[in-house]
Amino acid sequence: MADAETSRLCVQIVHSHFGPLTANVASALLTRGRLSLPQLVRFTGMKPKTVRTAILVLIQHNILWHAQTEEEGEMLEFNTLECLLRLRFGRYVWQAENIFGPTGAEIVQLILDHGKLRPPEIISRLSIYDPKSSSMYSQSLYKLVSEAYLKPSTILSHNSPRDKRIKYEAEEKAKITGFPTAKELREAKETAEARLKREEEEAEKVGLKRKPKDQLSSRSSKDDVYFRVNFDKFNIHIRNKLIEVAVGERFNHSAAFVMRATLKATESKQKSISDVRSDPTSTAAIAIHIPDDEDISMGLSTTSKKPSSASLVKDYLGIMACVDNPTLAGKAASYVSLTDNKVHVEFDLISKRLRKRVLESVTRERHGDDGVRVVRLLLDVGKMDEKHIAKVAMMANKDVRPLLSALSSDFLISTQEVPRSADRNPTRTFYLWHVDLAKAYSALLGNLYKTLYNISMRRQAEQEEPNVKAVLMKRERTDVAQDENLLSRMEREILAEWEMKREKLNVLEMRVEEAVFILRDLDTGGNTDEI
Repeated sequence: MADAETSRLCVQIVHSHFGPLTANVASALLTRGRLSLPQLVRFTGMKPKTVRTAILVLIQHNILWHAQTEEEGEMLEFNTLECLLRLRFGRYVWQAENIFGPTGAEIVQLILDHGKLRPPEIISRLSIYDPKSSSMYSQSLYKLVSEAYLKPSTILSHNSPRDKRIKYEAEEKAKITGFPTAKELREAKETAEARLKREEEEAEKVGLKRKPKDQLSSRSSKDDVYFRVNFDKFNIHIRNKLIEVAVGERFNHSAAFVMRATLKATESKQKSISDVRSDPTSTAAIAIHIPDDEDISMGLSTTSKKPSSASLVKDYLGIMACVDNPTLAGKAASYVSLTDNKVHVEFDLISKRLRKRVLESVTRERHGDDGVRVVRLLLDVGKMDEKHIAKVAMMANKDVRPLLSALSSDFLISTQEVPRSADRNPTRTFYLWHVDLAKAYSALLGNLYKTLYNISMRRQAEQEEPNVKAVLMKRERTDVAQDENLLSRMEREILAEWEMKREKLNVLEMRVEEAVFILRDLDTGGNTDEI
């Protein structure tokens, strides 16, 4: 089950998108875990028909999972991640418009509004007022499907993956003879995860391949496939933009432009946000994606008069690969790697640095520069006691002790007890401080979810203010919608003030959601390797 902050945010999202009755069903599932239909009826206190309708709505929008068990029968489980991704729907539509134009944005928005749709339904709904535009929408739909921005909705996507993951892990552990080691358990988990991912990829190919013997039959079967938006593909563009901005902040605008060209050269092969590194590309392929009117030599001090674009790209890649610092620290600070004249963008390394930057920014906001100094020291050195921290950080003991307690209360650092005797007497126990990244990121995510919930409630409260509510209801009238001059001067001022507040709240929500993206979505391999 989700924690309290995540549950409140999910219920608020469902309430704003589908209404209070559906939110009541979501709340019961989030607070009590898996439930059957009779249990949902009992816990929500609503009529069975109403509960069944709410379940159908949530399933249609991919927010509920099925789980079939022999003991309890069919159970329903809330898909928390799918619900939280609804906060990015506006950004997904904007990205679709930038990549595929207005028709692509209309298709993505329509599918997001309905959860999943078949191609004939998409074309008929969009071309209802202009039948001649159906071919244009068909071409955009084909591009979205062929480039994996839309994917088929399969039976596996509606079943809870947790059951199969547990089953596959049990099968892999049964193959181990004797007492399993930590390495064998980790390999069994990875094998089960790979098997589940392979099954999902094979299931998504249903309806996309045409048989040469029966073109008509295969075409009709393809029209029967329900398509949904592939959020992972859109998240790739968010990740790439964050990397580009990070390079610009670290070096300069020209280096960021070279990084954008590098990501563009491998963009077609970037299928998942969980990729550790990009596919290899060459310097020539990167130089092709740099326009002729872009002068990237401004960011370098060159001796030659007119250096070629390829040589400039090579110099920038060398800087981003930290070739001048061939140490472990240099490798950890790099953005790309150069091997055999091939360029790889190191997504995993960059993601780790972005997450640590969020951790440091929150620490600086709450505990100042001294708190950041302590956190960085513990990240670099590892476990240290209080006196050692004060000595290395060059701080007084009287200042270190309350600072460590404050950092620990916010779960930014943790303690490790090392007893010197079997009775674990506190007076004979060492207390070592360290940064548990998994715990720290989890605490930060909870606080960010709480902030998103507060932003949503503040927006709703501002909208429900009597004067604002009256003006908004008046603006929805047909005559006022056509001519806003029918509003009085005071009403226009109230409306302008409300729109300004809403814009500020939307900007704040986007910034917080970007931090959520860094901590949650860019955590491709978990935090165990960072501890």
